[in-house]
Amino acid sequence: MFHIILHEPEIPPNTGNIIRLAANTGCSLHLVEPLGFEMDEKRLRRAGLDYAEWTRVERYPDLESLHRQLDYRQLHAFSTRGRQHHCSVTYQPGDALLFGPETRGLPRELLASLPEEAVLRLPMQPGSRSMNLSNCVAVVVYEAWRQQGFAGGR
Repeated sequence: MFHIILHEPEIPPNTGNIIRLAANTGCSLHLVEPLGFEMDEKRLRRAGLDYAEWTRVERYPDLESLHRQLDYRQLHAFSTRGRQHHCSVTYQPGDALLFGPETRGLPRELLASLPEEAVLRLPMQPGSRSMNLSNCVAVVVYEAWRQQGFAGGR
């Protein structure tokens, strides 16, 4: 369905929650190194509740490797620096949804290399810094899946 990409994730419970989200929504999960944890870390397993067996989780040494190996339709990057809201675009199966590390977001250089319309944001109250990564991913994935009529779901 959709490809969730976490660029240098740092917090194991967030990644564990996203593994569970991917398993329950039919998404695949792609992790770009370096990771801020080991994949066998207890906090990751507890949050993911061993859902990794129900979804595809791939690791890449860097973004260039991911772009060479992953066949995606269109890339959508999520950042507080985006100008368009996450629900202002039409998502299609095969789209890649890119999220940055919890403490710093996607690098400015990466965002600058993308077309402006590819960088999206979730609306928040003025003065808010950011939302929890796993919450952001869930909001975006469910909007994208809703646009597809929750295809494959029940």
